Amino acid sequence: MSELAKWDSFCVIVGSAAGALIGLQFVVMTLIAERPPHGVNEAGNAFATPVIVYFATALLMSALLRAPWLDAATPALVSGTVGLLGTAYALIVIRRMYRQKAYQTTTDDWVHYGVFPLIAYIVLAASGFAGLTSTHWAMFGVGAAMLILLFLGIRNAWDSVLYLVIKRNKPEGQ
Repeated sequence: MSELAKWDSFCVIVGSAAGALIGLQFVVMTLIAERPPHGVNEAGNAFATPVIVYFATALLMSALLRAPWLDAATPALVSGTVGLLGTAYALIVIRRMYRQKAYQTTTDDWVHYGVFPLIAYIVLAASGFAGLTSTHWAMFGVGAAMLILLFLGIRNAWDSVLYLVIKRNKPEGQ
């Protein structure tokens, strides 16, 4: 049994969860869109869009790892490349968080929207490229990165929705 085949069930579970959560996130955002807060565009690019990207990355990785590759080197290179692109995106998100003025970011925000995603994408890149020499152990890193992104997406989606609900229900002027 190839090393990638051993991860089939994991990829199905993570990919299914990520796909379902993307759909749910769209439903929630549609419901909240009735009365968007001031500066929602720049804050959305810093806080809402990355959640979809986390879920999409987990879904993409699940699909890529389930593809019928002829060797382990190709998915290793693809995983490493996705990790590098994610690392670049995480740095862009950190810049967007710094530049947006609609919301006063807290340490918790910097950790969950900036630091942890950056770490997850770096782990994905490093593990992907490590898969060129040791597929078995590299897959644990890739799997960990996928789970971190999935759970960060869940946590950050909840954080965003909670913030918007509280802000929406707060009396004007407070």
